[in-house]
Amino acid sequence: MNDIKAKLTEHIKANFPGAAEKDFKGENRIDFSIDKEFIPSVLTYLKNTAGFIHLSHITCVDWLEEGEFEMIFIIWSPTDKLKVFIRTRIDREKAVMPNIDMIWRQANTYEREFREMFGIQFIGLKGAKDFLLEDWEGPPPMRRDFDTAAYAKDAFFERPGREDALDVREEIIKRSREEIPGFAKKYSR
Repeated sequence: MNDIKAKLTEHIKANFPGAAEKDFKGENRIDFSIDKEFIPSVLTYLKNTAGFIHLSHITCVDWLEEGEFEMIFIIWSPTDKLKVFIRTRIDREKAVMPNIDMIWRQANTYEREFREMFGIQFIGLKGAKDFLLEDWEGPPPMRRDFDTAAYAKDAFFERPGREDALDVREEIIKRSREEIPGFAKKYSR
């Protein structure tokens, strides 16, 4: 396992400028930070040459205070039983990433979700603009600066025509005769 990790680490550092290995003590994991421009190249290399045929997950972290998003691609080699985490940072205000759905088709679903929920644009991404949030007109709701409470108040409680709206929790109590848990009471009207 260590020979495989060492060879892979050496190849990535030699062929992808700026690639930095992150310190991780686990035996079956390698973790790299790479510039966003090299993401398609390094993922193509890992899939086609190094045997990392399974895209396990893609996630996004909003580093609001640093003005960046961090995209993390997790891929797996079933032969070597090794995970590779590929990380990149992108500017939060000009959130643009290369599209990778030509490498793994399922990446299209992740990228459409990130476009809608975080406002990240993927160059060449195909797919309807509405993915999960039909007719959404607000800012991307998964950004840390999105005010969920204010949005819910404006969208659901204070709109004209909602004066007679019922509190869902009160209706549940009436029907089930169960009490609202203490932690949820502050969210009731």
